[in-house]
Amino acid sequence: MTKDLILKLYEINAVKFGEFKLKSGIMSPIYIDLRITVSYPEVLKMVAEAMWQKVNDIKFDLICGVPYTALPIATVMSVEHNIPMIMRRKEVKDYGTKKAIEGKFETGQNCLIIEDLVTSGSSVFETIEPLQLEGLKVTDIVVLVDREQGGKKHLQTKGYNLHSVITISEMLEVLKTENKLEKEMVEKVKTFIQSNQV
Repeated sequence: MTKDLILKLYEINAVKFGEFKLKSGIMSPIYIDLRITVSYPEVLKMVAEAMWQKVNDIKFDLICGVPYTALPIATVMSVEHNIPMIMRRKEVKDYGTKKAIEGKFETGQNCLIIEDLVTSGSSVFETIEPLQLEGLKVTDIVVLVDREQGGKKHLQTKGYNLHSVITISEMLEVLKTENKLEKEMVEKVKTFIQSNQV
């Protein structure tokens, strides 16, 4: 199933190879843009199901997608498996209810965090903090792709469990085996990942 998903993501151009400037300003030979999945319902459903399979034996009361890319994934998981969802506002409005968290929840409930991609884990922490301020518990995070650049370790040192569907290494292996990537590019990406630990 992971292999099929990797090939689908490659097919819809959610995974690109070349030269890309990342948010941090560094140039990367790989760029993963999972926002495109919203235009491919079948792939979005595959992504949500693969992520669900990673955590369906864990006990949680709610799910919360990290804005914005993980929101559609969280929505599909919520609808398909009848799990209530809450949303963290990226910008808290200064009118109306002025809430940082939207949806129905109670203090002490356990919330599973849904994220599309983890590099350092910083965006995950940005979502965990306001949830904890509202009295929610967070122990587990499920992510589609772990870039293997240190995010998992960062989260573990703070006591969180990261469950990833795909690692960059697995992705490179599948794409190389299926003749989608040249050996040189595989090595280039591996070197980049190893030399850019966060």
